[in-house]
Amino acid sequence: MNDSLKTVRTFAPVSIGNVSVGFDSLGLALSPIDDRLLGDVVTVEPAEYNKFELTGTFAERLPKDKESNIVWDVFLAFETAITTKSITAQKVKITLHKNIPVCSGLGSSACSVVAAFVALNEFYHQPFDETELLKMMGQAEAKISGSLHYDNVAPCYLGGMQLMLNGQPKISVSLPVFEGVYWVLAYPDVIVSTQAARVLLPPKYDRSTLIRFGQNLGGFVAACYEQDQTLAFALLKDEIAEPYRAELLPDFINTKQQLLNMNSLAVGISGSGPTLFSACDDLATAQRQADWLEKNYLQTQDGFVAVCQTDLQGTRKIEQTE
Repeated sequence: MNDSLKTVRTFAPVSIGNVSVGFDSLGLALSPIDDRLLGDVVTVEPAEYNKFELTGTFAERLPKDKESNIVWDVFLAFETAITTKSITAQKVKITLHKNIPVCSGLGSSACSVVAAFVALNEFYHQPFDETELLKMMGQAEAKISGSLHYDNVAPCYLGGMQLMLNGQPKISVSLPVFEGVYWVLAYPDVIVSTQAARVLLPPKYDRSTLIRFGQNLGGFVAACYEQDQTLAFALLKDEIAEPYRAELLPDFINTKQQLLNMNSLAVGISGSGPTLFSACDDLATAQRQADWLEKNYLQTQDGFVAVCQTDLQGTRKIEQTE
């Protein structure tokens, strides 16, 4: 066993994919203001033989065998990749602390993938650079979601709000964020798979829809750079997915209207759902909405609401699991 390889523990935050206005093009990393770790933790440590362990709040919703877990796929992919760097693979124990539910619309699979890749890269003293890692992350996450898109992976890894660029010449760029905005996340605890949600989308869109989509996304990006909060959130509309996916969320139309009546800047579906988000310009409003959602939107005791702000750090090493 190589004594220079020490135990590494990483945390990957949840993210909102699409952010309404940017289908498969925008992603936003978030952290609760109460400092709890809303996301996944992966630990890599030296071992006598390769093994995998699954723990955490939502571990029971995943199969226990390592071959069925995306983190084990990441481990195998990383072990193969380091041979291109002339690095000898070491025996490790890799532990996934699953702290967010699968099929939540919060980038659950991206959290596991990103945390695992970063932990392994740190364990081996960073043989891969940011771009190399990001590409591997996207390929691994695509096995779960069914298609290659980075709108959860990029913000989860890099933090902040990321705009996807289709890999030419970069995968994503960081956009300016609105620091005074609070994002209320509400996960009701119903199952909506990404693949099933994509089936509901039409194979083609009419020209007027595509024009509005482009105008809204371009205007939103410009408003971010100009720090024009009023314009940005006025343009935060989903022309592509929400009209077709709203039926998958519990009473979404009425819930959205209620939140708008409570002074939300914008309300939308996080990723493919069933989590929804509401953007607020002050903490008191966000907390009132969180209280209302806890009483009216959650479907089981495993549902949750979190008042968040933008996570600018992205995935990082931590000292202990929370």
